[in-house]
Amino acid sequence: MNELITNLHIHSTYSDGSGVFKKIAKEGLDAGIDVLIVTDHNVLVKNPETYYRKGDHRLLFLTGEEINDRNRQPQKNHLLVFGHTNELSSYASDPQILINKAKEFGGLSFIAHPFEDELKMIGEPDISWVDWDVSGFHGMEIWNHLSELKTVSPNWVKLLFHVFFPNFYSRNPNPNTLQKWDSLTRPNRKVVGVGGSDSHALNMKKGLFKKIVFPYNFHFRCVNTHILVPNPLSGNLLDDKKMVFEAFRKGNVFIGYDLPFSTSGFRFSAQGSFSDAIMGDDIILDSSITLQIRLPIRTECKLIRDGKLIKSWKGQELCTFIATEPGVYRVECTIQYLGQKRGWIYSNPIYVLKKNS
Repeated sequence: MNELITNLHIHSTYSDGSGVFKKIAKEGLDAGIDVLIVTDHNVLVKNPETYYRKGDHRLLFLTGEEINDRNRQPQKNHLLVFGHTNELSSYASDPQILINKAKEFGGLSFIAHPFEDELKMIGEPDISWVDWDVSGFHGMEIWNHLSELKTVSPNWVKLLFHVFFPNFYSRNPNPNTLQKWDSLTRPNRKVVGVGGSDSHALNMKKGLFKKIVFPYNFHFRCVNTHILVPNPLSGNLLDDKKMVFEAFRKGNVFIGYDLPFSTSGFRFSAQGSFSDAIMGDDIILDSSITLQIRLPIRTECKLIRDGKLIKSWKGQELCTFIATEPGVYRVECTIQYLGQKRGWIYSNPIYVLKKNS
């Protein structure tokens, strides 16, 4: 399998971001990104989908949208959609209809920042998802990099520290989001987890002082969604788009916090008597299944089944577990960075199914 580093949930000058598409693409190339998916608020800008190059490196630039009902107060229920053919913001007032329409028009829908804190001191509200009775969405943004800033910045001192020293602020996904993800994910109801940067490259101005808060390049070096695909990018836009979105559809992806150390090369796989599987796949349990985890470096790793920790390892690059029970198995890894243990890798599950289920 080939691995593509993908950064999604990005905002440009078409909504509330500061960068034009060309600038965003350049920042992505500089950060070593393979695929960028821009999702501006309530607007689908399709024409700019193309490739950008830096030397031998090719970047696939795609667009989707982040949709919400702007008339609703307070703001809630933001949905990321990509791969669709029609503008969808007119359906935003009813989340279930919006999800249905996204599917009808060929799109994949992901609940954005499902749980979030407000940041009263700068007027930033809590824009969590609240209508949990909906069905049919494809996945969830289990780690939103910018949203996390609200959680770790409860006062002006910490907020200003994180603005000027951003490498320190990211710690892990919201625990409520992970709990919700585990509670919703079943063998017959896959909920694909993705990581989003929510990058805006915000312009801050105070008198003569000017600063871009969290430039695109910074976000592109942090929380990424790594996708596993059968081939490298070919340069054929339609084929590459189809391949990328198919990996998201299947859940052949993991979320990596790449700033402390690159998560590229992580693998979580399963081997049975008659078949193999990777993240997002089903595999039938015969007598047992061998689960294997490969890490880029030695660190702490946890194996979780149906939301509960069943095994942990420390200081290993290769971890193996013999599974004898069906369930939804996923992996979490942590890493020491800047004096603190931080979330590093979050895999999508492998679904171990009962025979004849």
